[in-house]
Amino acid sequence: MNNNQATIQKLETMKLRGMAHAFRVGLEGGLAKEVSPEELLSHLVEAEWDERYNRKLARLIKQARFRIPAVFEHIDYGFKRGLDRQTMLRLSDCRWVESHRDIIISGPCGVGKSFVACALGHQACVHGNRVGYFSASKLFSNLKLCRADGSYAREMARIQKHAVVIVDDFGLEKLDAPSRMSMLEILEDRHQDSSTIIVSQFPVAQWHPLIGEPTIADAICDRIVHSAHRIELKGESVRKLEAVKTRKEDGGSS
Repeated sequence: MNNNQATIQKLETMKLRGMAHAFRVGLEGGLAKEVSPEELLSHLVEAEWDERYNRKLARLIKQARFRIPAVFEHIDYGFKRGLDRQTMLRLSDCRWVESHRDIIISGPCGVGKSFVACALGHQACVHGNRVGYFSASKLFSNLKLCRADGSYAREMARIQKHAVVIVDDFGLEKLDAPSRMSMLEILEDRHQDSSTIIVSQFPVAQWHPLIGEPTIADAICDRIVHSAHRIELKGESVRKLEAVKTRKEDGGSS
């Protein structure tokens, strides 16, 4: 075994996979002979940084369990649904996560609310944040089970570890007493400490009857409504419009 092979083996043993791969490729391409030692070292460090960043990003995305594999670059602003490009560009730097701001996305069925929410969540992962995506009905059903088996506190602690929590389809089912209290507890623990994205077919003005108990509804809304960024979508279903567009492109009738 020559010195270069020994170096690669040691890098891999130390789990410096990015460096090992870059060094191996560099040797095969003659890079080590073309650049200075300082430039080679910089190249290897950059390769290791990229490798670790990509592994972390892949892990964060997997752990988030997004319903839709959405990214910012794939957001379509061509549909007339009230989605402002400049607003989304401002949110893309994820300062709203750093400043613990919340986001409310509302609008009728099919206008792409979940896609936008998942794209925002993916962007938060890109910036190194831990994100959790939850369907409201599944979230509250699971928390009820956790209350029953004694794991409620542990599950709530797990939820609170996320820098961003996405609650999708909020309000499709009216909240019962346990769900109201769970929602209040989630928002209370996260208020001014982390960020929450709530996605709902219903505008904020209609949330009170969906939540139920007026006092609890006031407390829930008070913790998220007033300081949240609002994305209010409108218009026809994007799925319907895309289907019409596809039929036209295929030469079919609309």
